[in-house]
Amino acid sequence: MKRFLRNNGVLLLLAALLVSILIGVGGKKLGADPLSNALNTIATPVRTGINAVINWAEGLYDYVFHYQDMEQEVSELRRQVARLEDRVRRGQEASRENEQLRALLQLRQSRRDFVFEAARVSAHGTQGWESILTLSRGSSSGVEVNDCVITETGVLVGVISQVGLNWSTVDTVISPNIEMGGLVTRANASGILEGELSLMQRGLVKLSYLPVDTGLMAGDEVTTSGRGEIFPSGLVVGSVEQVKTDPSGMNCYALIRPAVELGDLIEVFIIKEFDIID
Repeated sequence: MKRFLRNNGVLLLLAALLVSILIGVGGKKLGADPLSNALNTIATPVRTGINAVINWAEGLYDYVFHYQDMEQEVSELRRQVARLEDRVRRGQEASRENEQLRALLQLRQSRRDFVFEAARVSAHGTQGWESILTLSRGSSSGVEVNDCVITETGVLVGVISQVGLNWSTVDTVISPNIEMGGLVTRANASGILEGELSLMQRGLVKLSYLPVDTGLMAGDEVTTSGRGEIFPSGLVVGSVEQVKTDPSGMNCYALIRPAVELGDLIEVFIIKEFDIID
């Protein structure tokens, strides 16, 4: 259609103009007799229609000839938008990195005993009965099994379970393999953090062997206790979501919602050394 109008648009306009002229000339020659009046009565709507067609054709003809210019303008605008979006992305990344560095600096100041190794998360997911991450650091960087992995704000991600030369895997905080001391700071109640498969599928971990009269409340913060001297104390694990009594009625346990968003992790920090705090 565009090609037809481009090639024949002028001819269509000339033809419509010629028909209009012929009708006008015919009306003048016939004078004002009844036949002329009848002809004019018939010709008037025809002229109106022809004028409408001419106007429409002129507009369409102009649009077709300017369509290519419009396409170029739209393409240039799209390129400008893409450049602006790229600048925004770079700005957001720089802002996120600055926030991460500030948080890490605060953590270093509060825990001067920690020796960190930064690592990139190269894979997320589950393997059978486990929730794991794969990291870009291994034994060549001094990483060992049972090293804790945290975020830049000191939130527990998990524990190193396997180590290669330049890689390692992490059992995340919700993995059934996790077992370490946990502490509810407000109530000063300690128990054992342990994962379960059914809870892993809900994104939760369990704090077991708590006294019945601990008075835990939903929202209470849970940290690592450092019990057993294998893992550092004071790492934020998450918050109490629900408290239940075990079947024996002698103890209770709490379901903990981890503070870390495992799916969002890009970079983490491995604690290679720490001081034992009594």
